[in-house]
Amino acid sequence: MTVPAAFNAFRIHNDDAGYRSGIEAVSIDDLAPGEVVIKSAYSSINFKDALAGTGEGKILRKFPLVGGIDVAGHVVASSDAKFKEGDAVLVTGCGLSEVRDGGYSEYARLEAKWAIPLPAGLSLRESMVLGTAGFTAALALFRLLENRQAPELGPLAVTGASGGVGSLALDIFSRAGFEVHAISGKADQADYLKSIGASQVLGRDALATTRPMESARFGGGLDNVGGPMLASLLAQTAPYGNVATAGLAATHELDTTVMPFIIRGASLLGVASAGTARAIRDEIWQRLASDWKPAHLDRICTREVALSELPQVFPAMLAGGSLGRTLVVI
Repeated sequence: MTVPAAFNAFRIHNDDAGYRSGIEAVSIDDLAPGEVVIKSAYSSINFKDALAGTGEGKILRKFPLVGGIDVAGHVVASSDAKFKEGDAVLVTGCGLSEVRDGGYSEYARLEAKWAIPLPAGLSLRESMVLGTAGFTAALALFRLLENRQAPELGPLAVTGASGGVGSLALDIFSRAGFEVHAISGKADQADYLKSIGASQVLGRDALATTRPMESARFGGGLDNVGGPMLASLLAQTAPYGNVATAGLAATHELDTTVMPFIIRGASLLGVASAGTARAIRDEIWQRLASDWKPAHLDRICTREVALSELPQVFPAMLAGGSLGRTLVVI
């Protein structure tokens, strides 16, 4: 298949004319080097994409770059023998829309070392409903289990539960045999949260304590918010329970004490999806295509947009107005 001389991409600039982004025509030679060229089928919108697309966060390390930290599509050309024309592949993170051109483009050029052959059990569409958000939720579970998290310790709390990572975590954690409690400020979404795996839906006041220790209420959990809610979750975590931290929707700061760690043996586990080693990355995607595959992907995908609609979606996401996952159809 021949790549067109020009095609559309959502490109981000920061120069003497200021910070700006939008659809423009690019060529394959405009894109960062790589061994694999794909015709993109889908991408997704993550919090990091909204920060990059609006300039509200310092995500890109060079300019200009095509946005989009996720992409999935079919190979049209490859200089790496592991990939041939027609293969379905995906990439999440791995420098996309940070140090190299990302997935918001009709064609993408990728590094073979990070391109994942689409696992059996997933469609390209499903892989991008998951995207970085699903990979992050699954990586959090992987880290929890590595540190001996077990259902017997108590329910797992998920903060920011109505967002992409939170929604997918509810589904994935419950699939893995855990009772899951959703923590959300969106009381009107309780039915949605229960329909995708939450056994209970609690308001943010459940994590409003400011004391260094509280009664153990949760076996552990996944925090996507940061700040006081994370500190409160740690204070309410059972002995030898684990809390994974994966986001900063409220703040990057954390004011806490060592007491949950030295009195109850609780652990705080970091989840850094972008730079995950290839071996673990492969294992996570195989699990997402099999025993950890969310049962409610169609429900969690609450919106589909085209490249041209990205600027309208980003501000609402940053303001906390998104629900579930937004799929980008390219």
